[in-house]
Amino acid sequence: MRIGLYPGTFDPITMGHIDIIRRAAILVDRLVIGVAINREKGPLFSLDERVGMIEAECVSLSEQTGIEIIVHPFENLLIDCASDVGAELIIRGLRAVSDFEYEFQMVGMNRSLDDSVETVFLMAEARHQAIASKLVKEIARLDGDVSKFVSAPVRRALIEKFDRANP
Repeated sequence: MRIGLYPGTFDPITMGHIDIIRRAAILVDRLVIGVAINREKGPLFSLDERVGMIEAECVSLSEQTGIEIIVHPFENLLIDCASDVGAELIIRGLRAVSDFEYEFQMVGMNRSLDDSVETVFLMAEARHQAIASKLVKEIARLDGDVSKFVSAPVRRALIEKFDRANP
């Protein structure tokens, strides 16, 4: 069984993430969505909220692809998380050249730590290349329309989060 790990903060999960998940599913028998517990980034959504959103989004993706998709929070090194879930493949999405420069360094370090785990890069579809969770949150915070960038449930969660933050 080939297990792939698609890691990220997913704060929140976007249509770009969903595109990568859908495309990654054809490469593996089981796809693990690794949700990074990155306290330094100061996520808008709690870990439980992010996991819940991802699980909800992945139900239909799992049905469509026939691939088991599970969500796994992690706070250790990515390469250790890959070992924890039995992944032999790390899947990373790229939007721009600047993403590649950072990811290239990460691959080198991960290969130094464990050369049995491969990294595969998937380019975001052209229509999703501009989508970044950080920008989606900023648009939502300023009452902009994020419906092109996130699913309806995630859009509602953003609206609720910012309505609560700004009574």
